[in-house]
Amino acid sequence: MTPVAWGALAGAALAFAALAFGFWGMLLVAVLGLVGALVGGVLSGTLDLRAAVDAARGRRVG
Repeated sequence: MTPVAWGALAGAALAFAALAFGFWGMLLVAVLGLVGALVGGVLSGTLDLRAAVDAARGRRVG
């Protein structure tokens, strides 16, 4: 799937969550989805968490 399709699917899921659970439920769905994406990225090796933390602290990466 293309990034546009993934974005449309995520938007539809958030819209459904907003309708079903209200604003705070939608926000919870968005936060848990982000956490799931981060965990999946770390476990698959596509996201280097140590480099991201170093960059956030202002250290040189690479």
